[in-house]
Amino acid sequence: MSSSQKRAIKNYRSRLGERGLARFEVLGLNGDKALIREVARRLAENGPESARIRDVVTKTISRESPKKGGVYAWLRNSPLVGADLDLERVKGEVREIDL
Repeated sequence: MSSSQKRAIKNYRSRLGERGLARFEVLGLNGDKALIREVARRLAENGPESARIRDVVTKTISRESPKKGGVYAWLRNSPLVGADLDLERVKGEVREIDL
């Protein structure tokens, strides 16, 4: 490789580093190539969707058991919190059912 090519690669990797990115190689199945590239591209965008992807992937590959209270926390973050819904069950007469 010529010195100009080495310099170009060095400059390219330096610019990536300034943006907080790194180039690396992974091994995987040939059929997963497009998936891995798309996940990497979305993670590199570093937006709200990438945070969600990181969370889901981390939880999926984590060997830890889920924390207790997850459903409660999920309900507390529901958009229906504070909506004053009347969820009381109306009790009526018992229905006769022919079996």
